[in-house]
Amino acid sequence: MKNLYATLNHTEALNNENDHIMVAIRLHGTRRQITINTMIDSGATADFIDKGFCSKYNIRTTQAKTIREVYLADGRPTAMGPITHTAKVPMDMGSHRELAIFQVAKLPNHEVILGMPWLKQQSPRIAWGQGKITFESERCTTWCLKESPTVYAIPEDEAREENLKVESGVAQCKKDQRVKVKKLDLQAKNPTRGSVQAARQNLYANESKTIPARGQEVVRTGITITPPRGTYGRLAPRRRMAVKNQIAVNAVVIDSDYTGEIKVGLVNMGNQDYQVKNGNRMRQLITETIVESDCYEVGTLAETKRGQPGFGSTGTSNTQICEISARACGKFYRRPETTTGILKYSKKEGRISLESVNISTELAIKSGKYQKQRKLEEMVLQEYHEYLDVFAEGEKTKLPPHRTGVDLEIKLEEGAGLPIKKLYALSQDELIELWSYITKGGERMNKRNLL
Repeated sequence: MKNLYATLNHTEALNNENDHIMVAIRLHGTRRQITINTMIDSGATADFIDKGFCSKYNIRTTQAKTIREVYLADGRPTAMGPITHTAKVPMDMGSHRELAIFQVAKLPNHEVILGMPWLKQQSPRIAWGQGKITFESERCTTWCLKESPTVYAIPEDEAREENLKVESGVAQCKKDQRVKVKKLDLQAKNPTRGSVQAARQNLYANESKTIPARGQEVVRTGITITPPRGTYGRLAPRRRMAVKNQIAVNAVVIDSDYTGEIKVGLVNMGNQDYQVKNGNRMRQLITETIVESDCYEVGTLAETKRGQPGFGSTGTSNTQICEISARACGKFYRRPETTTGILKYSKKEGRISLESVNISTELAIKSGKYQKQRKLEEMVLQEYHEYLDVFAEGEKTKLPPHRTGVDLEIKLEEGAGLPIKKLYALSQDELIELWSYITKGGERMNKRNLL
C-alpha cells in the first residue's frame, strides 16, 4: 500500500489558499501540551506529524508493523522518507477532542498535516472559502462538544509565523534543560559551572588516586546523572590538566537512560606520576543535543563521489615526509595532541606505516632532547689535535680529487690481486727517508699517509 502525498502539499508553490486551510490544534504530549497550527489538506491520503517535532516535544512514537514509502501523486517518491513509526496523541481542535493517529515523517514545511483519514473519520463540514470548520457528527454533538461546534481557520502567513515561534520556544513554555544529579556518596560533590554562561560543568573526584606516568586509571565521581531527553552528556578534558600536566580523558558518552555511576578514565601522557586528590576538579561535563534516529535495512545506497575507500582515504593527495631533529622530535612528542613514532616502509605492501614509540625510542628522544653540539676538540683525542683539519667537516665528507695516472684501481673481484704500480715519483731524499721509516719504524704518520 502506498501513501500518496499530493503535489498540493508543496505549499511554497501555492497561489490559491482555497486548496487547504490552517487551524490551531492542541496536542497532549507525555510531559506538556503543545499548541501548534496544522494544515488540513484533502490531497493527503494520510495524517502526518513531523519526526523532529515529536522528538523535541517528547511525543511518544511506536514502531510501525510495516515500513511504507511516501509518494507524490505522479508516483515519484518524496523527500519525506519512509514511514517507520506512528504516533497516537490526544488532540484538541477548539472544543473537539479525539485520539489522533499520525504517521511520523520528515515534513519539509509543516509540523502536522490532517489528510483524508481524518476527514473521513470526523466528517466535519468545511467551508473552504470562508475557512470555517463545523463538527456536527453524532459523536461530537453528544460527547466532546461543550462549546461552539465551529472552528475558524487562520491565515497561512500568520499560522506559519506562530509555528516558528513555537519551534524557537518564544511563545511556548520553556523546556526543562536541567541535568538531574543523584549522589551515590554523601561526600560526593555535585557538578558546578565556572560562570553563568559557561558551556561546561566541572566534575569532581570522589577518591584519591595516582595516575602513573604513561599509564591510566579510572576515578570515581560518586554521582549519577540523567541528561534531558534528546541530549547526552560528553566528558571533555580540563585545559589546565591537558596542557600543564598532559592528562587526557578517554571518550565517554552518557546516555539519558544510563543510571550508573559516572567514572572518569584519566590517561597520563607525561613522564611523571600525577596525583588526583579527593575533591579535585578533573573533568568537565557538556550536554549536547542529538537526533534520535533509527536504522532500517535497504537494498541499495545512493552513489557518492567517495565510494567505498575507508580509513585514511580522505585528504591524502600529496604526502610529504620531512626530516626532523631529535630536539624538535622531543618537543612534538611531549604534546598531548601529537602522535610521534617511527616510519616503517614495507616494500612488499608498498606503503609507509607509523609504528608506536617504545621505551627505548622514548629514552633516545629524551637523551637527544637536551644534548648540545660538541666541539671538534672534545671529540678528537688530545694526541691527534695537530691533525684536527683531517677530522673537520669538509675533510671527512668528501674524497680528494681524482689524479689520472697516479690513483690505483683496485678491482673487487674474486682472485684479482692488487695492482703493481709506482705510487709516486720520489726524490733521492724522499727515498732515504722512506727507507729509514720502513727499517726503523715510524712513530708518526704524515697527512698523506693517513689519507
